[in-house]
Amino acid sequence: MVLSAVLVIGGLIVLLALGTPMIVALTSAVSVGFLLSGQWALGIPQSMVSGVSNFTLMALPLFVLAGTLMNASGISTRLVDFARSLVGWLRGGLAQVNVLTSMFFGGMIGSSTADLAGTGSVIIPAMKREKYSSEMAAAITASSSGIGPLIPPSSPMILYSAITGTSLGALFLAGLIPGLILGALMMSLVAALAHLKGWSRSGAFSMHEVWATGRRAILPFGMPVIIVGGLVLGVFTPTEGASFAAVYALMLATIIYRTLDFRGVYRVFANAVQVTGELLVIVMLSFALGSSLANLHVPDAIAAMIETVAVVDSMYLRIAAIMLLAIIAGMFLDPLTPVFVPIILPTLILYGIDTVHFGVLLVFAVVIGQLTPPLAIALIITGRIAECDQLKIFKANLPFFLLILACMLALIALPGLATWLPNYVRG
Repeated sequence: MVLSAVLVIGGLIVLLALGTPMIVALTSAVSVGFLLSGQWALGIPQSMVSGVSNFTLMALPLFVLAGTLMNASGISTRLVDFARSLVGWLRGGLAQVNVLTSMFFGGMIGSSTADLAGTGSVIIPAMKREKYSSEMAAAITASSSGIGPLIPPSSPMILYSAITGTSLGALFLAGLIPGLILGALMMSLVAALAHLKGWSRSGAFSMHEVWATGRRAILPFGMPVIIVGGLVLGVFTPTEGASFAAVYALMLATIIYRTLDFRGVYRVFANAVQVTGELLVIVMLSFALGSSLANLHVPDAIAAMIETVAVVDSMYLRIAAIMLLAIIAGMFLDPLTPVFVPIILPTLILYGIDTVHFGVLLVFAVVIGQLTPPLAIALIITGRIAECDQLKIFKANLPFFLLILACMLALIALPGLATWLPNYVRG
């Protein structure tokens, strides 16, 4: 059984390393897994259908649509201008603007790749014009985009909620404090690097400019108010909040800003359908893969391996060992959540690990995976925008990478950073 599991997982990793599309690689792994485990062939479609028969997943296409609409409505420039008026006067101003804009974007879109597409094309050329190196501009943009999936809404958290049955509202609230802390620490690191490297300021502080740019950006900030405010006050469920967010974004793009005509709206909807369809197919295949690996006793093997690594009876060491597995998996898998969670879920249940706490930790693993070769999708995207080599970006990104890793380790040791707010809201 162990050899069969190694063949399935090893084959999946090899296919992905060779550049095989995720859906093709997963389909191959699922087919081999069911064959080696001796399961009934009809179990594949049954597992796939059960995997997406979850009401929570209805929030995914709605948030994807809302994020796509917000991106297409041209809010990037408005948010960058507002962030620039707030922190551009500091030393290393544009680098600070980069991080703050990602924090703003996180509350509206909740996807690191969407953040990169929205802000990267605006902020990276601006940083290069102000004599920042291409690799540093790309590195700061790639790392700051990792704040997005922590601040609600969050695509990885939606997928995690659907797979584990954890409350999506609790997950959204759990990621808020760690996301804000990570953003604040990242801005502190930028300030330190700015003094070390002699980065310039981007203009002087002007209250008039803050007021003018704030007025232009105030409507987009209605998105996080709708989502977070509605969840905290209990006005609606996360899925209902996603519906409000999608309608709100559509109104901004078509009625308020008038940046999208009928054809533009059609393209946005088509793109959202494509992205959602790909994600849901991956979720379906991931559930089938988890089923076959469970029959091959992979969860038992993972539990035994964790007990070997955790030399003392410590929950923190067990969680750290699981996170190490998640980070290694994230180096090859994108998206990580739907593939990794069905495999590791029995282990979480076995050890009684708080799934809300672990859900936030898993987002950190997703972010770290997107910054780590060989996949490093965040470095690839920013490298294309900055026209810079991926290895140079990785080297420039090391201080930010280590900061994100340190924040993850701190969250393992201090679970209250994630669990306090949802517990407080729930009474």
